Amino acid sequence: MDLVEALRTTGAVREFTDRPVPDEVVERVLESARFAPSGGNRQGWRVVVLQDPDVRRRLREIYQDGWYDYLAIASAGMVAFAPLNDRDAESEAVARGAADQRARGEAGAERGGFAENLDRMPVVLVVLADLRALAAVDRDLPRYTFAGGASVYPFAWSVLLAARAEGLAGVLTTVAVRHEAEVKELLRVPAELAVAGVLVLGYPVRQPTRLRRRPVPEFTTVDRFDGPAFGAS
Repeated sequence: MDLVEALRTTGAVREFTDRPVPDEVVERVLESARFAPSGGNRQGWRVVVLQDPDVRRRLREIYQDGWYDYLAIASAGMVAFAPLNDRDAESEAVARGAADQRARGEAGAERGGFAENLDRMPVVLVVLADLRALAAVDRDLPRYTFAGGASVYPFAWSVLLAARAEGLAGVLTTVAVRHEAEVKELLRVPAELAVAGVLVLGYPVRQPTRLRRRPVPEFTTVDRFDGPAFGAS
């Protein structure tokens, strides 16, 4: 597949066929993704491939705890877990709505959704970040830190692109990070590693072809944040 086409058609996919993905295909995907850039070429990522049904089920349970909190906050009109959110308002939204979201997800209109079937997905990969290897240059700033992720998330994106080349699709989800301690205990992850996210892959029910995104002039300016739009004609 042409690189530009892959970049323009690799979206988040959560619905897959029952067709199993052979281990050798997963290995090829990881073989290609390992060339992703990272700070100092330290490659501070680790991957755990989940195959044991019991481990998968427990991860799904942990994931659902965070997912229903996410839905409750979003239903209250907030971007769930945004760094600048009012934390009290978030807590109130969770207290009011998480149980209802769980009930709907497990037995109502959303039955059979992604969260409820995470353990049944064709490929489930947990991506870990080695905190010893991340150049988190914003570590000491008085705000939320995210720069260290630049040495891990390009690898996750490369997994999705490599999967696309194999006829697969998938999604990176970070909801499980909400309950990182439980995930680490489940997978016996040492203290110096953190959970960066969960990658789910499979043969898609529908191949993604056309994605909708903001045009370049809407998010790019010249010289200053409030400068003229770049590329506007």
